[in-house]
Amino acid sequence: MSAKPLSLLARPPSIAALLHRARGPVRTGLLVAVPLVGAAGAILCAGLAWRDVSANRAIAALEAGTDRPVSVDAPPELLLARIRFLVARERFEAAEPLLAALDRTGSADLRGRAQISLANARLRQAFAKLEAGELDPAAPLVGLARQAYRRALTLRPEAWDAKFNLDVASRLVRDFPERGREHGEEMPADPKKIWTDIPGQPRGLP
Repeated sequence: MSAKPLSLLARPPSIAALLHRARGPVRTGLLVAVPLVGAAGAILCAGLAWRDVSANRAIAALEAGTDRPVSVDAPPELLLARIRFLVARERFEAAEPLLAALDRTGSADLRGRAQISLANARLRQAFAKLEAGELDPAAPLVGLARQAYRRALTLRPEAWDAKFNLDVASRLVRDFPERGREHGEEMPADPKKIWTDIPGQPRGLP
């Protein structure tokens, strides 16, 4: 009685055979996927374009003096516009979270511009206090302005207005009366002569 021959294991199909079998479904899938990808891309582009248009409108409104609410995840250019709007109206607390957001997402140029706007607003406050004869509250405002100008110049070293206004602020601190010595700087000037060494109003202020 002859032995029953062993059955052979079926050989796996070749890669070419697999591709041949799958060619129909794959082709159908591609035909479906390509239009879907294109539609998704079109929707994304439309969304980005709408966002840009909306942001530009908000920027234009803020620059024209019309307030617009701005979230911290807004585009950096819009954050800057809102910061400038707020600090020009001395709403510094409202500007703080936007400044922090701009520091995270904005370019050095935009961040520098924000610091210049902040410093200019602080220096304007200091001038107003000095003109009103309120020397005590003017000193810390000058200090805050100087800090912001220095930050701005680390980000935008070419900003001539910031350099000029920093010099003006430094002269103000130098020429403060004796009361300012508690801040650690020599300030021997007579209060009535506090403006003698200052070259007019700071031309860099907006």
